[in-house]
Amino acid sequence: MRVALTRDFVKKIAVSEKQIDYRDTRLKGLVLRVMPSGVKSWYCEYARGKRIWLGRADAVGYSEANDAAQAIMSDFYRGIDPAEARKPPVEVPTLEAFLDGDYATWARANQRAHVQNLARLKTAFKGLLSRKLDAFTALDIERWRGGQVDRGLSHETINRDISSIKACLNRAVDWEVLDRNPLEKVKKARTDDRIKVRYLNEVEENRLRTALDAREERRRSERDSANAWRKSRKQGLLPDLRDVLFTDHLKPLVLLSINTGARRGELFDLCWENVDIDRRILTVSGATAKSKRTRHIPLNKEATAVLASWHKQTGRREGMLFVNDDGNRFDRVNTSWRRLLKNAAITDFRWHDMRHHFASKLVMGGVDLNTVRELLGHSDYSMTLRYAHLAPEHKLKAVEVLDR
Repeated sequence: MRVALTRDFVKKIAVSEKQIDYRDTRLKGLVLRVMPSGVKSWYCEYARGKRIWLGRADAVGYSEANDAAQAIMSDFYRGIDPAEARKPPVEVPTLEAFLDGDYATWARANQRAHVQNLARLKTAFKGLLSRKLDAFTALDIERWRGGQVDRGLSHETINRDISSIKACLNRAVDWEVLDRNPLEKVKKARTDDRIKVRYLNEVEENRLRTALDAREERRRSERDSANAWRKSRKQGLLPDLRDVLFTDHLKPLVLLSINTGARRGELFDLCWENVDIDRRILTVSGATAKSKRTRHIPLNKEATAVLASWHKQTGRREGMLFVNDDGNRFDRVNTSWRRLLKNAAITDFRWHDMRHHFASKLVMGGVDLNTVRELLGHSDYSMTLRYAHLAPEHKLKAVEVLDR
């Protein structure tokens, strides 16, 4: 109903059995709603189906409602969304608070290595943790980059950290904590991925295998000594390690890594239902793969023998391949891995580099890059191209076209 709303009209309006909206004839958008209960409320309806509550008429007078409605309609006519303009300002958190709060919740649900990723962000950007997200600038990151270079970090490591912080702030934009990512124009440093592929040469691989065997024998000898001591004191004996092929998890994990190219986390998550020894197929589930895609890896003779022996030794037919003493997921190899490398006199070689070793040997053996990509589970072909320089013959075939 359209009427000329006034202070007296509001006081004298009769209550009906139905809700009635009275629209002001002088100010478009100003509405007085009268409920059957007698409650009278002011609204500003600035567009069809869009209104803002201004308050109850017993607390907000006509003049106040009129002024508020004029301000709302003014914003609307200037292209400003009145509802958005009147939202309470979002308190922008610091980087540390954001990482510990909403981002940590999201990471737990979406990242398998969320604990490590969060720890890495906090370590890499320790000096910026107290900075509010909307106070970040590209210059901050460039200064941070310079400091990291001065510390001797590689451009590859710095690029990974920059990608991580940019992805973190992208989440803040998605959740409307920020209007835009202040680091969107920060670019990665140019690098040559080809020279960063680290794999073992034949001599190094032999040293690694020799060190593995020596470690196994050392552990067996230590167990023999321990049991001899126990026997002399009439104590119960520990299991004889000379009755098993592997003394612990390390050797089978290393041999599977260099023969399948599986990521460390993928091996830790591997279950017996994903292993078909008879058909010689290892399946990496999409639930545990970095790419979120299931892939099937054919097993060579050594990998098949390792799995068959581990299957026989553990006696398990289901559940995870590698479990700790409590029967839970096994994931601790860092200390034993570092000692193994030291004993093998191998430097500058990470666990992940065994994946590079697997791919490099395939490429140097003549396997095409697309097949290598499928075996590694790369979602981006450019990741596999880092191995292209190991197979220069495909470039030679290309230029031989000119000789025809």
